[in-house]
Parts: sequence; C-alpha cells; structure tokens
Amino acid sequence: MLKIWGRANSVNVKKALWCAEELGLKYERIDAGMQYGVVNTPEYRKMNPMGLVPTIEDDGFVLWESHAIVRYLSAKHGAGKLWPSDLRQRAGADRWMDWAFTFLATFRPVFWGLVRTPAEKRDASAIEEGRKKSAELLGHLDAALAGRPFIAGDALTMGDIPIGCHVQLWMRLPIERPKHPNLEAWFARLCGRPAYRKIVDIPLS
Repeated sequence: MLKIWGRANSVNVKKALWCAEELGLKYERIDAGMQYGVVNTPEYRKMNPMGLVPTIEDDGFVLWESHAIVRYLSAKHGAGKLWPSDLRQRAGADRWMDWAFTFLATFRPVFWGLVRTPAEKRDASAIEEGRKKSAELLGHLDAALAGRPFIAGDALTMGDIPIGCHVQLWMRLPIERPKHPNLEAWFARLCGRPAYRKIVDIPLS
C-alpha cells in the first residue's frame, strides 16, 4: 500500500493526499513534521535527507518533493486524466504547478504571519506587503482561467492541485481580497469536489 508521511495540515502534504484521493488510491498516512517529529530520525532522513514532508513509499520506491509526488502519482494512475495525454496540455499543467512556488514565495509571509505566528510577534508590514503582492499575482491566474473551468482546460489535472491547495489558504484567511471572478468560480468548482473538501478545505491550523 502507498504510504504518505506528513501532517494533515501541511499545504504540501495536502497536495499528495488530494492527488491520491482524486485517483481513488488506497494509502496510509503517517503523521510527521512539526509537533509530530519523525523527520529528524535516522530512519526518515534515510528516506528523505531534506527532513521535510511529504515523503511517499510506493512498493519500495521512495519519493519526496510534493510536486514530484503529484506528477508521479498522476502519471502512474491518472494517464489521460490528471496526467494529460496531450503534450501541450500537459506542459500547461506543468507550468502552473511550477508557478505555485512563485505564488508561495509572496504568500508565505501572509499565512505564517497570521496563522503560525503569535499576534504579539507578527510583522504587520510584511503581512500587508505579501497580501498585496499575492493579490497581484493571483490576477494572472484569474486571467488564465477566463473561459476555462480548470487550469489546463475542461477537466481537473495535476496543474490544479498545487495552486489549488495554496489558494484555499488565501480564500480562508481573514484578509482583504480583490475581486477575481474567474479565480473565485474555479475555487467554487474545487470546493464541489469531495476529495478537495476532505483533504484541502479544512480549518486553518
């Protein structure tokens, strides 16, 4: 059985879990990271020398890095679906998977500042700067979603998964958000998926 190491409230672990759920895979999730520890044990570091989550083990094959995991599971179990058969469509999905890290670089100070940092230690200016830059970046995603229900076309693909996990945090934080109608409609479609509701759209913690 597929094993996935990582805590359920990690945005990167959510990517692997959501992908597995969309593919209907049976898996075992093992708590690891932050309050659970595990990641600094010799056994874990042998699997993942970075000491981060998620890590998967699939019939003896070990893989880490969340986007690599999503690509691997999609290619193995979702060819023609999450893993588009058309080369150009797949490249489009790949592009937005990688762009998720561009967004994360600006959004991280917002999420960590508001959720993971005690109120008395928050840097309000860094949070506000991150919010403005994140909103600007999401304008590009909003434009890309014009006239299409999902990021790479008419159906959900691996391209929706990473940024879909980050956007859930953006949409649920108590912050000012500009109107992005295409993005909001896409987010509503994601929220209509049982796997997304189960894995991704959970209370912030």
